[in-house]
Amino acid sequence: MSASGARTLAVVEATRFRGHDPEYHAYVQLLVGNVIAEARDQGWAVTRLAADEGEEALLQRTDGSDALVVVGGEDIDPAYYGAAGGYAHESRHLAVADAAQLALARRAVERRTPLLGICRGLQIVNVALGGTLVQDLGEHSPHVNRGVPIPEVLTTHPVLLEPGSRVSELLGSGIVDVRSAHHQAVAALGAGLVVTGRAPDGHVEAVEHVDAPVLAVQWHPEDVAAPAGQLTALLGALRSGVAVAA
Repeated sequence: MSASGARTLAVVEATRFRGHDPEYHAYVQLLVGNVIAEARDQGWAVTRLAADEGEEALLQRTDGSDALVVVGGEDIDPAYYGAAGGYAHESRHLAVADAAQLALARRAVERRTPLLGICRGLQIVNVALGGTLVQDLGEHSPHVNRGVPIPEVLTTHPVLLEPGSRVSELLGSGIVDVRSAHHQAVAALGAGLVVTGRAPDGHVEAVEHVDAPVLAVQWHPEDVAAPAGQLTALLGALRSGVAVAA
């Protein structure tokens, strides 16, 4: 808790610097900014952190955080889930940031720190707990638009939520439309996780931990075109010890 008495939320991204791709960098700033703005509206004292500062720095700077959000970004280095590079649509890898976020997710589960994962954040949670990833969903995947400007890569598709799951209760429906831009997905599920949402093609879109307040979604509730209220509900869950990842 901060000196002012407000609960503290760490919003953790892979890196703050993407000078090689200004268009992508600008869009990430918009998405992360939306998360921060909504969190502040909900009364959180927000700290924005970059994981590429390294594991020791990230764990130290989040040691007293009341809750965590791990946001989207680059592909996780496949070495962390026992696979090789060279797959289709492979992004650059930020191994230092990966190691730091994986350690942070494991500590959150151990300490029962509320955590919400968004897109890459879901994959971080899964890999941190021993899971693996489908490295590419194919050229014509409905989960991302290809060959378009960066602001148009997100697509809309439905997700079927498990009845009685936290995410279903939070969003108030068994089927929700989501904004999505991912070319990877959960393969083997990490220890302690359960699947609570799937796309119509069967790919995992939401996971929750069986007893830690960790929930992750593979989509982007913070996108400007996301259905109204999704980000509010998912961030709001952190206040009661229910967490989400995407």
